[in-house]
Amino acid sequence: MRILLLVNNWVGWQITKWLKEEGEQLVGLVVHPAEKRRYGDEIIESAEVRQEHVFNGSELQKPGVVNAIKALQPDIGLSVLFGYILRPEFLLLFSEGVINVHLAYLPYNRGAYPNVWSILDGTPAGVTLHYVDSEIDTGDLIAQQEIPIEPLDTGKTLYHKLERLCVALFKEKWPLIRSGQVSRVPQRTGGGTFHLTKNVEQIDHIDLDRTYTARKLINIIRARTFHPYPGAYFMHEGRKVYLRLQLLLEDRTSKGDGI
Repeated sequence: MRILLLVNNWVGWQITKWLKEEGEQLVGLVVHPAEKRRYGDEIIESAEVRQEHVFNGSELQKPGVVNAIKALQPDIGLSVLFGYILRPEFLLLFSEGVINVHLAYLPYNRGAYPNVWSILDGTPAGVTLHYVDSEIDTGDLIAQQEIPIEPLDTGKTLYHKLERLCVALFKEKWPLIRSGQVSRVPQRTGGGTFHLTKNVEQIDHIDLDRTYTARKLINIIRARTFHPYPGAYFMHEGRKVYLRLQLLLEDRTSKGDGI
C-alpha cells in the first residue's frame, strides 16, 4: 500500500517512525510550514522520503502540489494531528481514502483543543480513527477508545494521555486498515460538540468581578494549564497575570498537618 503521510506533532512522529520500522511504503510526506511544525525534523528524518516528495501543508490547494502528489499514486492518506482542511478534490486522489487520527471521542469535541473542552464541558475524552470527508471530523468511524478524566488531570496531562492512546490505537488497528478489513460506521447525526481554535479565547480571561462556581473556575484553570503555553489569566493594571494550577492528591500515609 502506497501511503502519503500528512502529519505533525509527537503523535505524527511516532506513527511515521513505526510505519517505517514496519516496512510500509511511504511515498510522500506533507508537513506544516516551519513556523508551525512540532517535531518536524524528527518526522522528516524518520519518513526517509526524497526531498522533492516533502510538501508544505499550507500549499495543498496549489495545482502544482496536487499534481505532484497525484503523480506519486498514493493509495491511502494518513492525517495525524494535521492542521489543514483537506478539500474534496484532494481526497479523490486516494483510492482507499484518507484516515484521520483525532484526539477526541467523536462526535464530541470535533475541531480544536479536545483536551480542554472535555474538562470544561464534561464530555467524554478519548481518541478516534476515522475516514476524512468534506466536513471537519465527521467521517465514518473506524475505531475509538475512551479514557477517564482524573481529578488531577490538567489540559497538559490529559493531552499527553491522549497522545499515547492515539499511537497505541493506531498500531492496533493498522493491520486491519491495511488489509481492508475494517468496518466503516457512520457517525450519528445531531449531538456532539465542535470548537474552533479561537473559542478558548472566550474562556481564558478570568473576570475578577464575575461570579464563578468553584468547579467552573477550577476547571477553566486546570484545562488551560499547559506549560509553556500562557493559558487562563486575569488583568492587573493593564497587564495579563497568567494562572497555572498544581493539583496534588492527599497522601494518607503521611503524618503531620498536611502536604
